[in-house]
Amino acid sequence: MVFYGIAAVIAAGAIGWYLWQRGSRPTPDALRPGQPMPLFIARDEAGNKLDSSVLEGTPAVVIFVRGGWCPFCSKQVKDLTAAYKEITNLGARLILVTPEPLETTRRVAEFFDVDFDFWLDDGLAIARALDLVHRGGVPGAWNREYGEDTVWPTSIVVDKAGIIRYTEVSKHIVDRPNPRILLRALNNAS
Repeated sequence: MVFYGIAAVIAAGAIGWYLWQRGSRPTPDALRPGQPMPLFIARDEAGNKLDSSVLEGTPAVVIFVRGGWCPFCSKQVKDLTAAYKEITNLGARLILVTPEPLETTRRVAEFFDVDFDFWLDDGLAIARALDLVHRGGVPGAWNREYGEDTVWPTSIVVDKAGIIRYTEVSKHIVDRPNPRILLRALNNAS
């Protein structure tokens, strides 16, 4: 009887470990520190097309967020709001890249009342090009409005030469780097 109890605990642990690891994500080669930021095209809040080459000349913190429906993304944006002044005092831009429609992005910007740059990843084209698509990552009823796929939460620090100095692809949708880590990476990139 004790044997079966121990076996059940071990099996439950193994299943839990498998499910935990299934959500983990390695850093794509194109986003490894020391690489130039890959070229990609996005749209800004006004709907204008721009490409990632605009990052050259200014350091930047680029955050790929799943959307306003994601409580972990909302907390990350709130935490970044507290560090916004320190980031901009270092001469850096803070850019949030999201697959959500621009109207939703504008509401988020107004809610947090911070001058982040919001870039739209229309149809997850950037996420696909950078190998950051989280297939089936939009939960429940949200997938009716936003589709089933989304982006893996990813944080990147780029120096003024356009070279990636720090990358963290969240291993699980709940973990995000502390803004202090991003500030340290930004200080080291200067």
